[in-house]
Amino acid sequence: MRNVGIDLKPPTKTCDDMHCPFHGVLGVRGRVFQGTAVSVAAPKTAVVQREYLHYIDKYMRYEKRRRRIRAHLPPCLEVTVGDQVTVGECRPLTKTVSFVVLERVPS
Repeated sequence: MRNVGIDLKPPTKTCDDMHCPFHGVLGVRGRVFQGTAVSVAAPKTAVVQREYLHYIDKYMRYEKRRRRIRAHLPPCLEVTVGDQVTVGECRPLTKTVSFVVLERVPS
């Protein structure tokens, strides 16, 4: 089991995915944030939605915004739709995937 460099609880299952940050060679760098898994239908890919507040100067108020990010989902993590997950930035894996799911946040 590799040390990812972030204080996380490693998964109990093992996998042979080379794009797994725990059992493969994929490094994690850059942004790390939490979001909600909206879709896990694509193979080894999850769509994570992140909600945040954006300040509007003219009205001196905040508005809710959301962003969907596609992330690689290693087979050793058991994530279903609606789970809170931690996502970290990595090198580009495909045209649209530059993040990897690191852990399922217990609720």
